[in-house]
Amino acid sequence: MDNLLIKPTKYTPLIKFDSDRHVLEIKGESYPDNIFEFYEPVLDWVKAYLKELSENQMVTVVIELIYYNSNSAKILTNFFDMLQNAVIQEKNIVIHWYYDKENDMALEYGEEFKDDLESLPFHLIQIQEGN
Repeated sequence: MDNLLIKPTKYTPLIKFDSDRHVLEIKGESYPDNIFEFYEPVLDWVKAYLKELSENQMVTVVIELIYYNSNSAKILTNFFDMLQNAVIQEKNIVIHWYYDKENDMALEYGEEFKDDLESLPFHLIQIQEGN
């Protein structure tokens, strides 16, 4: 399966989904003008990837969002629901939600997602200075 790379802009995050290393990264800010146009290929890629994924393969999802709007939050909810359903079907997936200690909102949003996702391992990780 091909990797997915979407370079970041002022309004959209870096999307770096590496099917060889089994690391899915979303980093930056997310408030695109057309949310569905931006995220539709991302979610389509994830659906195809999860279908091909073997049960014993470990997948790490790295989220490091500085800011995102409510429409992006809905997309993230759909994304996490897809991952949680895969975990329920015996896939091995873990979320690493990175937040800056100065960004209280990023921590709160991460905590909310973590609380909603009962089956999906979800780790809140504070970014250390100098990283």
